[in-house]
Amino acid sequence: MSKTQPWIFSSRFDGCLILAPAIIITTLVVIFNQQLESLKDVPPWLWLLLIVGVDVSHVYSTIFRTYLDKEELQKRQTLYVLAPLLAWVIGCFLYSVDSLLFWRVLAYLAVFHFIRQQYGLMMIYGRKERNMPKYYRAIDKSVIYLATIYPIIYWHCHAREFEWFIKDNFLTLNVPLLNEVTATIYIATLAVYIVKEVVQWKRTGTFNIPKNLLLFGTAFSWFVGIVAFNNDLAFTATNVIAHGVPYLALIWLYGHNQTTIQGDKRNTYLWPWINKLFQWKATPFYVAILFAIAFVEEGFWDGFVWREHSVLFGFSNVIPAITDSHTLVWLVPLLALPQATHYILDAFIWRLQSKGTDWKRILFHQTS
Repeated sequence: MSKTQPWIFSSRFDGCLILAPAIIITTLVVIFNQQLESLKDVPPWLWLLLIVGVDVSHVYSTIFRTYLDKEELQKRQTLYVLAPLLAWVIGCFLYSVDSLLFWRVLAYLAVFHFIRQQYGLMMIYGRKERNMPKYYRAIDKSVIYLATIYPIIYWHCHAREFEWFIKDNFLTLNVPLLNEVTATIYIATLAVYIVKEVVQWKRTGTFNIPKNLLLFGTAFSWFVGIVAFNNDLAFTATNVIAHGVPYLALIWLYGHNQTTIQGDKRNTYLWPWINKLFQWKATPFYVAILFAIAFVEEGFWDGFVWREHSVLFGFSNVIPAITDSHTLVWLVPLLALPQATHYILDAFIWRLQSKGTDWKRILFHQTS
């Protein structure tokens, strides 16, 4: 059955790096929930691992798929020039109106980005089911969206001990009925999905393992991290690991396949050494480079704005803390530009219906 499954690369690669992270970290959170509750503050080393090592690093991994690929950059020059420019200009405007407005817009953009990643993976793993009735695909889309949207609705309707970026960046909705209705629709849709999968299995004799593991991991991690437990570390761990690790893996896989297809004679990366990062033995260097860039960025954040982790960022102590509101208007959006650009670009570069790009041929090279 493994050979007939719609893996992106292989059962081992997909299972370990794309599907398992959400399930494993959420299981650990459930098992060690009491220990997590007893922690008043996140240990610095764990914050460094989760935020710098995974969250911020996955943001910068996008450059291998975009700005460091000369061929890709040439095909979409307008997108790659306007995305950061508009993100910064709009960010400055929002911050000048109200700093909370800026963080609120960025938080909702991040939520959209996180939801769309799960949706995109669901569609990728269901790509070989195009011959099924159209309503089958509609059910798939509905259930993956609800698996992520329902916890967000719950968050809006219930006080939580964690935030996406800063305090109050989500609106507070005192509408219990909205939560109840969404939960009912979610449960009903999940039941319909399960029936559909059983019927499909009996009719075709096949069961889509990666698609169903993806849905399970998404529903499991989002529900436990946001709804079941009200703990900052539990939310951060499930949120960051389930999203960041698969993304880092996808970017590495794309680079690996692209290097394999192009060979040494045709290297489209900005610098020839980049394609060496996508060899199995060079994986630690791929991770280390991204970590180093993320570390520098977070050091600037800590020095200029937050002043919360100076023990981790020695160089941040020599950076002057900025309190002038006029300076923060352009500085904060500038520091947030990499992640804002990442959110915007990610809505375009992985679209299954995109024309004028061969990313699908590259990503699915091993299984097409």
